[in-house]
Amino acid sequence: MVSRVIPVDPFDLVIFGATGDLARRKILPGLFRRFCSGQMPEAARIIGAARSEMDDAGFRQMVREAIAEFGGGQACEDGTLDDFLSMIGYEHVDAMGDGGWEQLKGRLRPDMVRAFYFSVAPSLFGALAERLRGFGLADDDSRVVVEKPFGKDLESARALNQTLAEHFDETQIYRIDHYLGKETVQNLMAVRFGNMLFEPLWNAQYVDHIQITVAETVDVSGRGAYYDKSGAMRDMVQNHLMQLLCLIAMEPPARFEPDAVRDEKLKVIRALDPVDWHHIVRGQYGPDEKQAGYRSHVEDPRSTTESFVAMKVGVSNWRWAGTPFYLRTGKALKARASEIAVVFKDAPHSIFGPEAGRHANVLSIRLQPNEGMNLGVTIKEPGPGGMRLKDVALDMTFADALGPDAEDIPDAYERLIMDVIRGNQTLFMRGDEVEAAWSWTDPIIEGWKRRGDVPKEYEAGSNGPEDALMLMHRDGRKWRDIRV
Repeated sequence: MVSRVIPVDPFDLVIFGATGDLARRKILPGLFRRFCSGQMPEAARIIGAARSEMDDAGFRQMVREAIAEFGGGQACEDGTLDDFLSMIGYEHVDAMGDGGWEQLKGRLRPDMVRAFYFSVAPSLFGALAERLRGFGLADDDSRVVVEKPFGKDLESARALNQTLAEHFDETQIYRIDHYLGKETVQNLMAVRFGNMLFEPLWNAQYVDHIQITVAETVDVSGRGAYYDKSGAMRDMVQNHLMQLLCLIAMEPPARFEPDAVRDEKLKVIRALDPVDWHHIVRGQYGPDEKQAGYRSHVEDPRSTTESFVAMKVGVSNWRWAGTPFYLRTGKALKARASEIAVVFKDAPHSIFGPEAGRHANVLSIRLQPNEGMNLGVTIKEPGPGGMRLKDVALDMTFADALGPDAEDIPDAYERLIMDVIRGNQTLFMRGDEVEAAWSWTDPIIEGWKRRGDVPKEYEAGSNGPEDALMLMHRDGRKWRDIRV
């Protein structure tokens, strides 16, 4: 099997905040990998813009070092890196003033796709948007990419949407959530809507419950100042986990087109039930023998910000009424793993008797590590001695199933940036979608404040607080293992 790489049209991409951590770790190495794959045309241009004083040569050296450190060992032909670097330039720009904007405008070419990546704090979105229009860098065909956090609550999200809307149409705004660029997440839609095997069973009649887990081993050291103002609910649940829930629960869109897909996701968010306080567990990691506790990484020694959230969520619509969705995410856990598990109901009657035990089918979609899917099925255990049943997995780990082609699967940022150039908004959040997510999230956070809720402490390197286990046990269920 040979991967098909379809080149995009020539473009000018301006990256604001080009000397920052995200640009160095993800954006610039990702663009290089797309260049190596043949997807990026030689006529493309990438212009870094930031407040640092630097010339083209200095920026190219920074990009060279970033690719060496974060490029993932991409193998390219000799000279390819130099060819890529020749496409790159840099301008010192004052985001809040007038300096550098005319020079930046002079680097842009007519009759090219123009995209502007805001890899900066949300407080600068308005200033950048205003100057892009005011200095004539952006027109009605230009695109802007904005990073999360997109607001910290409904009020701030509305304000950001309004600010961007003063300068750009909704069709020009690309709100990026890198989880939606993962190959497995998109394969989820292919599995659901491209296979008759699953879609007839994808409802409350056949599905017992669904688990969505995003577990991280990293703690918050180095970003404690940001995280302590955010917490797991704002940092992960309101965006990443919400998007995964929408893709699992949404109705089939009429067509695989941006607004058709996003309309169905919005319907899911609006169908979410308010979450009862006893269906939520907040946690904060404490120290273990290997690492310090959460409060050692933030300024406030009495912080009550959560580093872990688990919750039971209901979707009140025809397809999912009565089927719970269990969400959990946390820092400093025992393993790094992101998984969606669709747990099907037991067979209505077992002909093999009670000694055969319970054997539920589970469709597991792994986002990280080792992207892939497996379906748990029940078979007879080989050998004599009666009908003994066991569960086995039909495994489709991408690296195994696709062979060498798995190495060419783009990173999430690579895919999403190329979608921006193509003008495809399917995997990007729409403004009303973001606001609806905050409308559901805000009352949960306000409830914590009103009750004076304090997170349960859990040991770093564990599975999270014991109360999260009880959340499932009360319903006669259990979390799937976070595998090391």
